Amino acid sequence: MAPSLSPTRSHHVAVIGAGAAGLVAARELRREGHSVVVFERQKQVGGTWIYTDHVETDPLSVDPNRTVVHSSVYASLRTNLPRECMGYLEFPLVVRSGDPRRFPSHGEVLAYLQDFAKEFAIEEVIRFETAVERVSPAKEGGNGKWRVESTETEKRVRRDKVYDAVVVCSGHYIEPRLADVPGISSWPGKEMHSHNYRIPEPFKHQVVVLIGNSASAVDISRDIAGHAKEVHVAGRSNAADTFIKQPGYSNLWMHSMIDRVHEDGSVDFQNGKTILVDVIMHCTGYKYHYPFLETNGSVTVVDNRVGPLYKDVFPPALAPYLSFIGIPSQVSPFRLFELQSKWIAGVLSGRIILPSKEDMMKDIKSFYATLEAQGIPKRYTHRTQFEYNDWLASQCGCSEKEQWRKEMYLTTGVRKKAHPETYRDEWEDHHLVSQAYQDFSLYTLTCNM
Repeated sequence: MAPSLSPTRSHHVAVIGAGAAGLVAARELRREGHSVVVFERQKQVGGTWIYTDHVETDPLSVDPNRTVVHSSVYASLRTNLPRECMGYLEFPLVVRSGDPRRFPSHGEVLAYLQDFAKEFAIEEVIRFETAVERVSPAKEGGNGKWRVESTETEKRVRRDKVYDAVVVCSGHYIEPRLADVPGISSWPGKEMHSHNYRIPEPFKHQVVVLIGNSASAVDISRDIAGHAKEVHVAGRSNAADTFIKQPGYSNLWMHSMIDRVHEDGSVDFQNGKTILVDVIMHCTGYKYHYPFLETNGSVTVVDNRVGPLYKDVFPPALAPYLSFIGIPSQVSPFRLFELQSKWIAGVLSGRIILPSKEDMMKDIKSFYATLEAQGIPKRYTHRTQFEYNDWLASQCGCSEKEQWRKEMYLTTGVRKKAHPETYRDEWEDHHLVSQAYQDFSLYTLTCNM
C-alpha cells in the first residue's frame, strides 16, 4: 500500500465544472475539510442540463473554430431513469419545479441541481463565466501541485493560480462522435449530430435517417415522426436484414446499418433497402475530450478510452492530486458521482489510502487484459456494473445495499426496450420506490455517524 497522506490534511482543490458531478464533488471535498474553487464557464449551475435553443454553427460539431454549445438537451427530453435512480442518495430528487412525473423533464433536473447548490452553499465557491484554458503540473511547489489558467469571459481577464489538487468534472456530452458512412463526402443532403437537435418542426415533410440505438435515437426518432415525411433508424447492433415498422407509427422504420450513400441523395441499407433522404442525424454518442489538460502523456484518450485510470478515477502517475468524476457510462449517474466524490475527498485528506502506483498500474493492466480477452473494444472500457458502486461505497465506509436501485435500473431497461413510447408513464413496481426511501434513511445514518 502507498504511504498515506497526513491524516485529515486539508488541500486547496480546483474543481472543473459545476454540473451534477462538480456540485457534489464540491460538497464532499468541503465536508472533508478541503477548500474548494469551482470553475464554470456558464452563468449558472447545471452543466449539460441547462437547456438552450442555441445550436452550433457547424451541425456536425467538427469545425474547430465553431462556437461550442455546452448542452445536448433537446426541448422534449425527459430522463430515461426514474427520479429515484437519478438523485443523490442524501438529497433525493423529489418534485421541485412542478413536474411530478417519475421520469421528469430536463427542467425538473436543472431545478434539482440549483436547489442542491443552494442547500449546500456551493454557489459561494463557484467562479461563473470562467473558462479553464489550461491545467498543467506546476513547476514550483512540487508534490503534485497544478497550475490552473482561466479566463473570465465577460471581463476578458486571464488568471492563473496553483492548486494542491484538481478534480475534472467537465462531462463528456460536448464533443460528438460520428459514424463512418461510406460515400458521405459526396452525399448532397444535410448531416448533423443529435448534439444540435432541439425541436422537430424543422424536419417537416423531410425524410430523415438517424444512426444509433441509444436513448437519444429512440427519443428523437419519435419526436421527429410527428412532423417528418419518413423517419428511418439505422443501428449497428441490428441484424443485417432488419426492416421493421415501429408499432403505432405509419412513417417510422428500424433498419440495419447504412451500407453506403450516393451523390443522388440515396441511402443504401445493409438490408437491401434504398431510400432518398434529406437528413442524416448521427445519434452516435460523444468523445471524452479534455483539451485544457496537460499531463505529459500520463493521461491519454485512445479510441475513447481515458487512461490509464485506476477505477476510472485516478491516473496512477499523478494520484491523488489529479482525479476524474463521471467517466463511467451506463450508470445511475448522480449516485455514481456522489460515491466517487466521497472517495476522492477521503483519499486527499489521508483518511482513505490508495494502493501504490505500481499496484494501481497492475490492476489497470489486468482489467485491460480482461477486456481484450473478452473481445470488448477500447471504446467500451468505461461501461461499468453495479459492483463498481458497491466497491466505491466500501472504500468510503458507507453501507451500499441498494438492491432496489439495481432492480429499478434493470427493470427500466427492459421496459424501455419493449415499450419505448410508454415506459416512462406506466410504472408498476412501486415496491421499489418504497425500498428506495428506506435505504435513504439507512444510508444517511451509516454515512454520517
